[in-house]
Amino acid sequence: MPERKKIVIAEDIEGAGIESLKGKYQVKADADLWKKIPELKKTLIDAAGLIVRNMTKVNAELLQEAKILKVIGRAGAGFDNIDVSAASQQGIVVCYSPEENAVSVAEHVFGLILALARKIPAADRSVKNGGWERKKYHGYELMGKTLGILGLGKIGFRVALRAKAFGLRLLAHDAYLSTTSLPVTESGAKLVSLDELLAQADFLTIHLPLTKETKGLLNRQAFQKMKPTSFLINTSRGEVLVEEDLYQALKEGKIAGAALDVRGEEPPPKGSPLHELENVILTPHTAGLTYEAQEKVVAAVAEDVDRVLSGQPALRFVNFPLPR
Repeated sequence: MPERKKIVIAEDIEGAGIESLKGKYQVKADADLWKKIPELKKTLIDAAGLIVRNMTKVNAELLQEAKILKVIGRAGAGFDNIDVSAASQQGIVVCYSPEENAVSVAEHVFGLILALARKIPAADRSVKNGGWERKKYHGYELMGKTLGILGLGKIGFRVALRAKAFGLRLLAHDAYLSTTSLPVTESGAKLVSLDELLAQADFLTIHLPLTKETKGLLNRQAFQKMKPTSFLINTSRGEVLVEEDLYQALKEGKIAGAALDVRGEEPPPKGSPLHELENVILTPHTAGLTYEAQEKVVAAVAEDVDRVLSGQPALRFVNFPLPR
């Protein structure tokens, strides 16, 4: 009987999809393996599959050790932690779960919008500390306000659909869409330039992949174009905004508040000045972490890893569906 192919899971990834893989393959799972690079390199020498989230840096140096690797599965929508070019050069399939957690992220966005508009976290802390400062915690209605969506993709589109129920006016900027694109026509969002989006949005929600073009896109110049009463929400990638510039904009009153689920460095360094501000809400990259979404994410990645290792084409691939 031939030896079962080996799959390495380098982060905290569990679910029915992983259990199904254990029945067919030799699965080595270690939630902290991404931190132990020498051990990770060693265990990849005889691995046919690798499954990660967003913490493992799958770069060319790591892949040099993976001589027989056939497939990398990314449990999530982004894949900027994977050197896709290096993987492609070695003929390795890179697959991911592009929209399995989109609903959860879109719902989290509205949790953050409401928390900002109604000052819910600060009011909660005040009451628990013995306060009852009703005037201090006056908030804003969403009805009639303008929601600016930067990136009208799978998540941004779902945010737009849900925004209609709140009576929000929808503006969007997306370099890859036209006025006849389905996300635009079905959501009813008006496509505008980036400058117009920044200038008009009462709430600006960011849904961009991390690329050379988007890195640092939201910087000091961008914040200066926003309303002093506006709020910013980022559930995409931390590096698309410059945290130092955001801090200054908040301190100087260029914008009213921000909610960040993602950071440039994760976990962020202790003592970050953003942590001192009452008008900033921070969550630890949990927008897509619902029980329902994670079951779907893990199932999708496990399915594609299994398909590739069984000789079938991946269904959700970044580069190509079969090893080369």
